[in-house]
Amino acid sequence: MKKTVVSILAVLTLGTAVNAETTATKDSFEKIFDRVHFKGDLRLRYESKETYYKDGTDSTNKTTYHNRYRLRLVSIVDLTQQLTFDFGMRSGYGNPTSGNQTFLDDKALSDYFWQSLRVNMLGVTYKDGDSTLKVGREPYMLYRPIKSQLIWDNDLSFNGINYKHENSSHIINLGINQPTYAEQVTAKKDINLFVAQYVQKMKLESSRLNLGAGVYYYDGVKGNTPIYGTNKNTGMGNTLVNGVFKNDYTIMEVFAELKFKDVFGKPLALAAGTAYNVAASNKNFGYDLAVQLGKAKHVHDWQIKYSYTELQEDAVLGAHSDSDNFGGGTAAKGHAIRTKFKFGKKTYLAATLFYNTLYAGRNGTTKPEADYERVQLDVILKF
Repeated sequence: MKKTVVSILAVLTLGTAVNAETTATKDSFEKIFDRVHFKGDLRLRYESKETYYKDGTDSTNKTTYHNRYRLRLVSIVDLTQQLTFDFGMRSGYGNPTSGNQTFLDDKALSDYFWQSLRVNMLGVTYKDGDSTLKVGREPYMLYRPIKSQLIWDNDLSFNGINYKHENSSHIINLGINQPTYAEQVTAKKDINLFVAQYVQKMKLESSRLNLGAGVYYYDGVKGNTPIYGTNKNTGMGNTLVNGVFKNDYTIMEVFAELKFKDVFGKPLALAAGTAYNVAASNKNFGYDLAVQLGKAKHVHDWQIKYSYTELQEDAVLGAHSDSDNFGGGTAAKGHAIRTKFKFGKKTYLAATLFYNTLYAGRNGTTKPEADYERVQLDVILKF
């Protein structure tokens, strides 16, 4: 009887130990898995682009239609409570300001999505209280009023060391970067980019006011060749002489943004921003005026934004400004209307209309002034 009891106790003890080990292994695995975060989005787009040159003939006019997609994948690993490893990929074959990839008639669907993916995010992020430090290739942290793309395109990543301090009263951004440390680079010399930005945040009686200023200094642009192969050997509106940049770029930015939480039941935002390149003697000014009503935050919410933008030839570096407005770059002015509707929990419908004027001689050509119209219809899926 004693032997039987001892045997039963031994089996129970062994079973408890095995179960405890299995539970510990499972808990350890779950804890490790909890440290890894995945997210992404897929955008399907129908787009039309029409250019009408004002030379009295139709021979140079151009109309194109495209079916496109953009795929973005991001994984973030929590190394510690404050330190993360960031890795992301985006379609577009390494285009620094666009993840768009056009569907082609002579290419099977099975060839898409993975072939054009390139790394656009590879680095570490350290957060401590109000401070954030990013090292490596990371999406930039600069503040943009109502997401203005006057100076910086939405999809641009910075390659370097960038620091941000943000609290309820202000934002400070500092960074040292190298735009030529990326894919599709054709510049014959390295370019360094130093950024500094300050934003003062103020709470008013029924609104919030953000006032900001920044200095963005590019070292190595003057005398250099066009930066990226995706720029098609042009300055993207910037002045070139004998195939190289005529000017350096030290951009001074000033902006104001006023946000109302509730205007007739919808949030309302107003913004105005300017860019002035002190390293160029003329054609060096740009500005953006914008208003946005609503915000597509919850299901069936909508938003609409109108902006008017003008960028003289050398106001900003065209390779880094909005890649959609004006067809990308500078030396143009015009209107943009952007709308978005949250159709489902992770599904959005969006539409954008650009109606612009392209300056005569843009990109060093002999072409006259032109009207430029662009329509984008999007379906966006987030996961």
